[in-house]
Order: sequence, then structure tokens, then C-alpha cells
Amino acid sequence: MIRTIRWLFYMAGLLIFSYGITIALKLQYLGIHPWDVLNVALYERLGLTIGTWAIIISLFLIVVSWFLDKSYIKLGTFLNAILVGAFVDMFLWIDFLPNATHTWADYFIMIVGIIVMGFGGGLYNSAEIGAGPRDGFMLSISDKLGKSVGLVRIVVESFVLVIGLLLGGPVFLFTFIFTFVQSPVFAFTLKKFKAIIVLLDKRNNKKEFTQTHTSA
Repeated sequence: MIRTIRWLFYMAGLLIFSYGITIALKLQYLGIHPWDVLNVALYERLGLTIGTWAIIISLFLIVVSWFLDKSYIKLGTFLNAILVGAFVDMFLWIDFLPNATHTWADYFIMIVGIIVMGFGGGLYNSAEIGAGPRDGFMLSISDKLGKSVGLVRIVVESFVLVIGLLLGGPVFLFTFIFTFVQSPVFAFTLKKFKAIIVLLDKRNNKKEFTQTHTSA
């Protein structure tokens, strides 16, 4: 039962996280997350789709992480690499998202999109099925260099942002405030859903213990 719940949390989280990314992409003139800046820049320069570039970059990071520290690579890491990009392309193709109005309402919708991303990220990470390709990559670098994950994240995402900017990606106000909105939502959601899984696991173990001793 718990395993099923973990997978439900994981898949639902990936869907919600991808939906949040797609909301932001529809309002990209306000600025988007550094990794998405790079994906959009590559899409505009070389073609394919935004989701496809997300998949290509994720798989590249998995390969690098494999050589640095295999412990961060699990089944969920590969699924994350493929599904997030696929879901983003799916949502863009369906196109039922709000379009940019170039009014104050766009700022509100962008904040909602970032909150949705944070919620989805916390939900799928609470399942503990595998770190995302980017998280695993930064964790492996942190371990190798003996530096804090926070510092590594800042350096890596700044480097990615510069590359995306040089390629012509959409960098603006929200590119720099993404973390300040998304991170607290992510941390809160992760904590709450982890607590739910722990509670359900305890109840399940208690039920199995009772059934075993009753039958005995």
C-alpha cells in the first residue's frame, strides 16, 4: 500500500511540477527559472521542443552524475528526466493555459505558477523514489568538492543562466526571484507529505502486526 502511495505522490507531483513550469513558460517575458531559460534558448536556436531539450539536458546530467556519484541515481531519476519534459510538451500542446495579457494579472499568474512548481516538487520528492537529475547532479558535485549544496546550486544555476542569456533566453525579473518563492513552498510541501507517508506507513505496519498476531 505504502509503495503504491509513494508512486501516486511521485507521478502526481511530476504532473503538477510540469504544469507549473508550463504556466511560467507561457509568461516567459517576465523571466523564468535558469534551467528553463537554457531550454527555451536552445529551442529557439536549434529547434526541437522545449520539453525535448529538458530531456536531453537531464540525461546529460545523469551521465555526469553517474561518474561522480551513482548513489543519487535511481529509477525515479530517469523517470523524472523523461516525464517532466514530456509533460511540459503535452501541456504546451494541449494549450489550455492562460496566455500573456501584458497586464498586472500576468504577475499574479506567474507567482501562482511558481507556487505550483514548488508544490509539485515537494510532492514528488516526498515519495523518495529518486532525486531529480539536476538535484542529483548538484548533490554529487557538493559531495565531491566538499562544498555546501546551497553554494553549488548558486554557482551551477548562475552558470546555466549566463549560458541561457548569451543564447538569447528570456531573462527578466522573475528569473531572479524564482528561488525566493519556490523554495519555501517546496520545503513546506515536502515536510507535510513526508509526514503523511510516515503516518500511513506506521498505520500499515500496525495493521500488519495486528493481523499477524491475530492469526497466530
